[in-house]
Amino acid sequence: MTRVTRQTRQMKKTYQIIMPKKGSQSDLYHRFIEYGILGLIILSPLPAASVFPWSTTLIALVAVVLTICYYLSRNKPILNPGLTRSLRKPAILFTGFFIFLLCQIVPLPKIIVKLISPNSIHLREQFSHRIGEIDFCSISLAPFHTFREGLELLSYFLIGFLIIKTVTTRKQIRRIYILLIGMGFFEAFYGIFQLYRDRPQILFYEKIFNLDKVTGTFINQNHLAGYLEMIIPLALGLIIAHIDLVSFAGKSIRDKFIHITEKGFVANLILLIAIFVMAIGVFLSRSRSGFFLVILTFFLFSALSAYYFGSLRHAKSTIKRFLQITFICVTIFFIYFGLGSTIDRFSEEHLVQEGRPQYWDNTFEIIGDFPLFGSGIGTFAFVYPAYEQERIHAILIHAHNDYLEYFSELGIFGFLMLAGGLFFLIKRTFFVWKRRKNPELKGLALGGMVSLVVIAVHSITDFNLHIPANMLLFTVILSLNYVIVHYRRLEKVKGER
Repeated sequence: MTRVTRQTRQMKKTYQIIMPKKGSQSDLYHRFIEYGILGLIILSPLPAASVFPWSTTLIALVAVVLTICYYLSRNKPILNPGLTRSLRKPAILFTGFFIFLLCQIVPLPKIIVKLISPNSIHLREQFSHRIGEIDFCSISLAPFHTFREGLELLSYFLIGFLIIKTVTTRKQIRRIYILLIGMGFFEAFYGIFQLYRDRPQILFYEKIFNLDKVTGTFINQNHLAGYLEMIIPLALGLIIAHIDLVSFAGKSIRDKFIHITEKGFVANLILLIAIFVMAIGVFLSRSRSGFFLVILTFFLFSALSAYYFGSLRHAKSTIKRFLQITFICVTIFFIYFGLGSTIDRFSEEHLVQEGRPQYWDNTFEIIGDFPLFGSGIGTFAFVYPAYEQERIHAILIHAHNDYLEYFSELGIFGFLMLAGGLFFLIKRTFFVWKRRKNPELKGLALGGMVSLVVIAVHSITDFNLHIPANMLLFTVILSLNYVIVHYRRLEKVKGER
């Protein structure tokens, strides 16, 4: 008996021992976890993107219950050893990050807080006459809100953890992909439908704001654009995974057509329709960033095809033509549905009127005053008014730049731990993806990576990663992509690397 055969049998044996039997208690736990994750994907965008306290609390409770179910299960899914080893560094960073958040909340002697975060005491003295009477205080200027925001971030971390630990089959991966694309199509179609109604609604409530823009079940059009921007690349990646464009090399037009029809022509046609509807939804949202990032999506797919197809030039040209034709069709629809109003929002005058440059300047001042430990996660809305130079007609809740806002609240220590863990996962995903040869997994992961890049760019000018539905979607894509690039069948691997 060869060494490979013995190893294969041992892997099958291990698989039979670890994987739960159908109908067993562990199997029920795993099904409950899977359906719970799918349920969160469906429900999170519906109640105004889950921006209400009750909806974020519900997400957190579901995440905790699903995590308990995972640990109660005796037979847990077996994972690729390479995936498990690669998670050690980000696990250390994320653990350190949540310990850091706990340190922001815990009351400390006032003299210590004054030493490590002097402006925390100074700001309290300006707005509270009772600060001299207390001996203990926290680094966070609003510890309750830091606690609540920390629990929300922990719930996203748990959801990502569960996806990495329990999504182990192609069927599970495809179910999540198809559901995400379905939700994107629904949001875009529903938003377009409501745009042309006399009395538009957001589900069961009358729509009051942004009546001339597509918002779906979201309140803000930019957040709907961010949601759709993350899903459009997934649909493109799924089409590429279906078609297997690597096998196009050297084929005639007739053979290519036969190949496409054999690889799920109807499914790909439905995906293309979904892409067009979602792209139109982004354009009709009148989001400047949305307009730019849809263009960036197609550019990134064209650029990354060089890594995708390696030295197969014919295949690279095929996917580029496919993306170009798709983008031209989307652009024609875009021009028809209102190019002028969207471009008008790019004007410098409009940007200055919105006040974002001033918001960013003020946020930099907060960072300068709280450089090491931040003002406390979730405290931006309470701290910002003290730094506002020109009064605005509304309360500014977010900085319109996710990076600046997180930096002002976390300081350099907390921000580096959070960003470091995320950066490691994304970097590892890209380098493992480059080495993979399986066309289906390569195409799926390509869509996920483009999604992450697009939302990272959008976060420079908006606060999508502070919107629960979008942050949950980001978490799902990030963790699912990590699973995809490390995917290995537990049975005999037939030339797959």
